[in-house]
Amino acid sequence: MRSTFICFLLCISTACFTQSFPVKNLFPEGTVFYQNIPYANDTLQKHLLDIYLPPNAKKNLPLIVWIHGGAWMLNDKYADMSYMKNTVKSFIDSGYALASINYRYSTDSVFPAQIKDCNSAIEFLYQHASKYNIDRNKIAVIGFSAGGHLASLLALSNNNNVKQFYAAPAHFKIKLALDFYGPSDLIMLANNPDTAINNMRNPVSLLLGAMPVNRPDIAKLASPVTYVDKNDPPFLIVQGEKDESVPNTQSKILHAWLTLNNVKNDLIIVPNAPHYGPMFDADYIRQKVFEYLNGYLR
Repeated sequence: MRSTFICFLLCISTACFTQSFPVKNLFPEGTVFYQNIPYANDTLQKHLLDIYLPPNAKKNLPLIVWIHGGAWMLNDKYADMSYMKNTVKSFIDSGYALASINYRYSTDSVFPAQIKDCNSAIEFLYQHASKYNIDRNKIAVIGFSAGGHLASLLALSNNNNVKQFYAAPAHFKIKLALDFYGPSDLIMLANNPDTAINNMRNPVSLLLGAMPVNRPDIAKLASPVTYVDKNDPPFLIVQGEKDESVPNTQSKILHAWLTLNNVKNDLIIVPNAPHYGPMFDADYIRQKVFEYLNGYLR
């Protein structure tokens, strides 16, 4: 009876851990985990981040910061990993540190709260780099959908000193951006044939606190393309040909602006791919991701 009870408790404990840490099995054996680190000197659940380090990690690991998608109002720091599992595993196997961050939902705080949170999280990682064996001068961002928007905005505004985007002064520099199907021009997005974009309950309108057609000033402030200049870091942009949520013209226009400003970038339009899913974890895409990572963070 006693052994049965102990097994019952162990099962409960394991189930709770799995539920609270749903992506643990995606990482290689021996991965070092640091969970739920507060990065903004408060107790908000949306101000937590996780850090994943390779087994027997040496000092000065290049860092990849993972920014989840979810229309700026869904999901958490574990999102997007399950369908990108081979890429996630490869980051650790290849000797990179990975940090995944939460940020406030648009339904709780409108823009620029989300980009403020992202900047605060990366500044925390920069200031505590030595504690986690991170090279604070080698930071890349990767984002998916809404997270792709935030990753692009982080990288492009990093050298523009947009005061509204920071809760406190930042010292870090972004060396590389990996943008998976993130909106880049919210004013252009307002012309989407899907008229829902001009509905106040649309995710973009909820993010901005207004419809883009009514507040083009805020839409411009929140658009990554606003900040493109010749001093920006390299970009790899990936989007599905048949994306039903973000038209692939959003990636094409970002690619065009970067190219016009002589910023190194590549655009991959994935044939027949929707907005997200395992098609983006393909070998050829991962090969390109590591071409950029190894070229600019090693």
